[in-house]
Amino acid sequence: MAQRQNSDSESRRILQRVAQETDPAGNSFVARTTKGMRDHVSAADADRSDPIEVWGTRVGRILGLLLALGLMVWLVLFLTRGS
Repeated sequence: MAQRQNSDSESRRILQRVAQETDPAGNSFVARTTKGMRDHVSAADADRSDPIEVWGTRVGRILGLLLALGLMVWLVLFLTRGS
């Protein structure tokens, strides 16, 4: 009886998690990814007591993002125009 109750509670937990992850109003994959990217670029993990570190991290990450986007655009243009 106890094993069946454990199995039922485990099944309910799994179903709740699946419903939570697939619910459009909930915290979806896109929303989590967007929040993670925003936190990364805004240097949420940097030491807030040192403003130079915060701004340096932000500038470096934004420049890296712009460089990566520029390289992707260049690659697409290179491939579409032909070599």
